[in-house]
Amino acid sequence: METSGHRESSTLGYRQELKRTLRLRDLIVYGMIFMVPIAPMAIYGYVAQQSYGMVPLVYVIGIVAMVFTALSYKQMSAKFPIAGSVYSYVQRGLNPHVGFVAGWMILADYLLAPSLLYAFSAGWLHGLVPSVPTFVWLLFFVLFNTTVNVLGIHLQARTNFVLLAIELVCLFLFLVASVRFVLVLGHGVGHLSFSPFYQSSHFNLKFIENAASIAVLSFLGFDAISTLAEETERPERTVGNATIASLVIIGLLFVLQTYVAALVHPNYGDLNPNMAFFQIAKEAGGTFLYVVLLLVNAIASGIANALAAQSAISRILYSMGRDRLLPFSKFFSHVSPRFQTPVNATLLVAVISLLVASLIPQETITTLVNFGALTAFLMLNATVFVYFYLRQRAFRHVFKYLLFPLCGFVVIGYVWLGFDRTTFIFGLSWMALGVLIGAVKSKGYREVPPVLKDM
Repeated sequence: METSGHRESSTLGYRQELKRTLRLRDLIVYGMIFMVPIAPMAIYGYVAQQSYGMVPLVYVIGIVAMVFTALSYKQMSAKFPIAGSVYSYVQRGLNPHVGFVAGWMILADYLLAPSLLYAFSAGWLHGLVPSVPTFVWLLFFVLFNTTVNVLGIHLQARTNFVLLAIELVCLFLFLVASVRFVLVLGHGVGHLSFSPFYQSSHFNLKFIENAASIAVLSFLGFDAISTLAEETERPERTVGNATIASLVIIGLLFVLQTYVAALVHPNYGDLNPNMAFFQIAKEAGGTFLYVVLLLVNAIASGIANALAAQSAISRILYSMGRDRLLPFSKFFSHVSPRFQTPVNATLLVAVISLLVASLIPQETITTLVNFGALTAFLMLNATVFVYFYLRQRAFRHVFKYLLFPLCGFVVIGYVWLGFDRTTFIFGLSWMALGVLIGAVKSKGYREVPPVLKDM
């Protein structure tokens, strides 16, 4: 018997090629892995300095800010439960050619994200074990993740559960050590405090604006759940619910760990911005906890997060390839008959990740990742409004199709406008290249993919 998701994807013009095995819990875990439950550990010092120590409040604002865009993903994934994420949604909901540009921009995020994660993790491990060259760590991460991705989505789902468990156990150890340090031994603040959530002297509109900018970039990754729609049972319901659930769960974990860290060491000003959280862990739990957190953070970024990112970008490439919108589209759209995975796209991402992580500065990679993701989010929120509120005339649903996507557009737009000049140069150059490729493949934007001609 076909699942409803199978029937739905068939009506949208595509043949079911990927293996449909994932359930709600698998997608929630995937989203959590992509956003990294312990992500605040790597940037705690920087965020603390920018927020006057109110790091938990920053993430509370982040949950509120990003939930509007998450709701837009929920609406579009219910209507178009196919692989391709924002590329497919904008293509079908707004315009096929604008959809290509949206897909091209999200490529900048997903294609380069694994490279950035590999670079971070390899650098951390080289610092712990200087005798092992950085490139060796890079090669290990790439080979491991590529193997898991090629062998099938079911293996990846099982691997994600194991990796998530490791991260949560690590977080639990930190929380236990910190609670003991503060509430039992009386160190740090010595008691529960509301100060990390609110300080009247520093809380104003400017703070909220800065917090939104920091937090929005911290939650990038929840959107990747939608790339697995054609490997999910009942995707028209499951994808959207998992997107919202993973965002909220991760947000609460971010708030909890940063709140406890602030209790352990309230004077954030004397911490090394790059190692602040690890210094706090050493203070609360000794050298053992310090080393464990460093190792698990390397695993979380280099394996767990990069594994999810590599699978997401391979599905985007597969989706755009089967629409014949990329150079070498037939290569990208090839699916392994044995493993039912987009093997060629996965292997190409592995090669690109290794080269980029080895040759391009991390700062340059970061600018393109952030610009690409937020530009695609802007297009997605606009699509929800145009497709549902204007074209479908769903005027009674003012909140779902007008106010919520408008809020998402405004929040993302504010952060987008705050990018520096270098980011705009890199980002707009990438967009211009995409517009040129799209024009060539569509013969001057006069042709659309065959699957869309009858729409």
